Amino acid sequence: MADISRRFGWRHLRSAPTSHIRHHKNGRSAHDGVGLSFWFQPLSAALSEVPVNDRELAMAFHARTADFQDVTVQATVTYRISEPGSAADRLDFSIDPDTGIWRGDPLEQLSTLLTETAQQHALDVLARTELAAALADGVAAVRERIAAGLAAESRLPATGIEVVAVRVVAIRPEPEVERALRTPARERIQQEADRATYERRAVAVERERTIAENELASRIELARREEQLVEQRGTNTRREAEEAAAADAVRTEAEAARTVRLAQAEAEAARASGEARAGAQAAWLRVHGEADAVTLHALAATRLAENLPRIDSLTLSPDMLTTLLDRLGRGERP
Repeated sequence: MADISRRFGWRHLRSAPTSHIRHHKNGRSAHDGVGLSFWFQPLSAALSEVPVNDRELAMAFHARTADFQDVTVQATVTYRISEPGSAADRLDFSIDPDTGIWRGDPLEQLSTLLTETAQQHALDVLARTELAAALADGVAAVRERIAAGLAAESRLPATGIEVVAVRVVAIRPEPEVERALRTPARERIQQEADRATYERRAVAVERERTIAENELASRIELARREEQLVEQRGTNTRREAEEAAAADAVRTEAEAARTVRLAQAEAEAARASGEARAGAQAAWLRVHGEADAVTLHALAATRLAENLPRIDSLTLSPDMLTTLLDRLGRGERP
């Protein structure tokens, strides 16, 4: 929208860089161009403003497929007014000289023209396409048909309109049909999810079984090794007992042999000692048999003296000494 200000009965117009302004004064062209700024008299001026920038037109319309299913087409058309003079001649882009507002609604007319043209070509494509094919591949076909149809529409170049791009956002069926179409896919997805769940469970069960088998095999191996250990312990104990018994037998035999040898040695020593004593006694008797009585008495006194206790001191009384001397004088034994 142009910016118009007032000064002493005059008006000043300042347009945007994306707006084409046409100013006719008394039926003659005074200004014609983009982004203009000028003074004018409102009573003799005819003004029009045509936007020349790219504009997006969103459209949604209903169609019916070959199998009589209603669908909704959502599309967007990008266009621009490449010939603003032609557009101003064909459509009412005039603005109020006091406010700068369009007197009519030219963009609405352009939207209606573009929407009806696009809808006509989209309906023609979808009417020969079944619902499943339209939902699967219909977006590209509808886009191409709308673009070709708009490019071939003679009214658009005559009005100065250039179509820049066509985009078809979606082709959607009615909610009930869409839910019905989603059901098999959802069931298939659910089946896949259930199968994946079952496979995970089967894998988990298989892993648990493998773990249990490994544990059982470990227990069996452990029991077998324990059995071998017990058997080895019994063998070792039996061997130790046999070795101990053999050692005891050897030790007993050695003790018995030593005892026998000791007994024999003691007997031999006793015999030798007896023989020696007997020889000594015989020699002693032989010597005594050959000795006279005085010698025997002397030997007996000597033996008696050897066996008498030790006498540290001897006290002789006068009577005893007299008796002994008297006996010695008479040649008697004391």
